[in-house]
Amino acid sequence: MRKNRDKPEQLSSYSAISSYYFAMRSSLNRIENEMTPLPRELTGYLAPDGFLPELTREVGDGVLRLGRLVLCPGPAVDAAWAQNVWHSPRVIAFESIAQAANALKGLGRRWALYDEHLRNRGRAKLIQERLSGPSPKSFRFGTTTPNSPLGSWTLLDDRTLLASARCSSPFAHGDIQFLEDKTGPPSRAYLKLWEVFTLLGQSPKPGQLCLDLGSSPGGWTWVLQKLGARVISVDKAPLAPGLANLEGVDFRVESAFAQRPEKIGPVDWLFSDVICYPHRLLSLVTQWLEAGAAKNYVCTIKFQGETDFETIDRFRAIPNSRLLHLAHNKHELTWVWGKG
Repeated sequence: MRKNRDKPEQLSSYSAISSYYFAMRSSLNRIENEMTPLPRELTGYLAPDGFLPELTREVGDGVLRLGRLVLCPGPAVDAAWAQNVWHSPRVIAFESIAQAANALKGLGRRWALYDEHLRNRGRAKLIQERLSGPSPKSFRFGTTTPNSPLGSWTLLDDRTLLASARCSSPFAHGDIQFLEDKTGPPSRAYLKLWEVFTLLGQSPKPGQLCLDLGSSPGGWTWVLQKLGARVISVDKAPLAPGLANLEGVDFRVESAFAQRPEKIGPVDWLFSDVICYPHRLLSLVTQWLEAGAAKNYVCTIKFQGETDFETIDRFRAIPNSRLLHLAHNKHELTWVWGKG
């Protein structure tokens, strides 16, 4: 009896990935005669470009790596260095491009192809062409984020695909491509604030008081002023011409670390993009948290040389906070805290 080509075979994560993993590992002479067993529940974590070691320190080496994508046993864990998380990925065997596309359509409406690790991307691209993908347009800051789920998929081989219909980011691979402002902001640092406000679905309201530490040349101050907030902007270096004179901006040529709660008073938001060692930022943040002097925090933890995992863990331990690696972060993380 001829096999029905219209219905792809959905295999268990265990059997399909185990077979693929065994073949791959054997070909690399990493194991000889024994297949490494895999768990039945998997989660995929996509590392930011260049930061796979940081991700694997958080989630482990996993059972299979596909470029920057690390497949790990069990449900998702909090991973700051994951730019996108593939929840409960499925393995699907198929015989034709049409069959693969139909299988994905049966799981979800929109799909993004992850193909960085593929040597031959032609077959994968032919499948993706039959799917509804992410919007090709740049995202305009302040507009509603996509509310329909965006799944992620890739090929394990020419007849097997891996797909997750539920990912942590509504943007392809967690990478937000903004429609940039080429004339207003003095640096591209403003994109970090645009991104964190987009992901949080929250930003300063008109009239709220913001403290922007380490503000020069003024990218974050520019964003906050455009939102209608009042900004105490602090740096020893000057702001870009004209920014200090904008309505609602109080620029102070001082050290960020001299801004104590008893000196400034209560603020609605505390922002820091200060270039400093992580432990110094932690001390500053702890001082403000203990004083209860800020309702919301957005701070960049910048790493100089080696990644400071000890201080990362101390930030992570602060209740009601989150650690994120934004698409616009470099060797740094963004820490956010809010009273809700």
